[in-house]
Amino acid sequence: MNFTTRISRIIIINSGLLLLFFCFSAFTPARDTIPVLSTFRFKTIIIDAGHGGKDPGARGSYSVEKNVTLAIAKKLKAAIDSQITSVNAIMTRTDDTFIPLNQRSAIANQNHGNLFISIHCNSSPEGTGSSAHKRRGVLLLVYGFHRLKEQEEAIRENSSIFIEKNYKENYESYDESDPSNLIILNAYIQKYRKQSILFGDLLNTEFVDTNGRESAGVKEQGVLVLAHSAMPAVLIETGFINNPEEEDYLNSPEGQNEIVQSIVTAINNYRKAIGAM
Repeated sequence: MNFTTRISRIIIINSGLLLLFFCFSAFTPARDTIPVLSTFRFKTIIIDAGHGGKDPGARGSYSVEKNVTLAIAKKLKAAIDSQITSVNAIMTRTDDTFIPLNQRSAIANQNHGNLFISIHCNSSPEGTGSSAHKRRGVLLLVYGFHRLKEQEEAIRENSSIFIEKNYKENYESYDESDPSNLIILNAYIQKYRKQSILFGDLLNTEFVDTNGRESAGVKEQGVLVLAHSAMPAVLIETGFINNPEEEDYLNSPEGQNEIVQSIVTAINNYRKAIGAM
């Protein structure tokens, strides 16, 4: 690809993203407060089961992340369908299929989502063996720019792109070193940051106060699956699959149902907080 062609491609991509940014804008947050808009229609939630197909994700001693996330995502959709009947829940994948990260946000935007929830399992470097100091608990990620040393989870989650064909071309518009890309990405961050953090905080309250889970809190990292979602978006690391106790919890019906009910409660509290109908 010559220089002129590459510049033209980037202009086209970023022009499309800028148009998408304005088209899918639901409301603009004030700098210091979450607005309450009684006329805002909260109609669609996008449920993203992390990984899938040729991308297994993190591994435990007997299970893999892609299967756990799909099981939780299906239960979450069923719970939303039965408990929040005014809201339509759409899944980015419903079976063991590999969906590229940029297509997941495209699915969310094409369906005019009001909230993007990406379900994942965490993993730590010490492997699957039992130990006294095994990492455990939840983590909530929202999109943001941070220094490399603060990007541990983002680096792991973003590694899925290397399975994709033509990944360099597919993710040109995500390159934060390109000033034109940075303008677009910053626009997304500024528009949806407060709502994303609000939902992350509400999730964290349910996981910690209601379920008694440990938590690393809400962090901002450069997670690509959240980058171009034109809506508030949170990635939920539901637990450490390489921790034997947490792996059992993540695979059990009881554990999955507890996670799902925490998310549903947080969704309802989020809708009340933003004044959604």
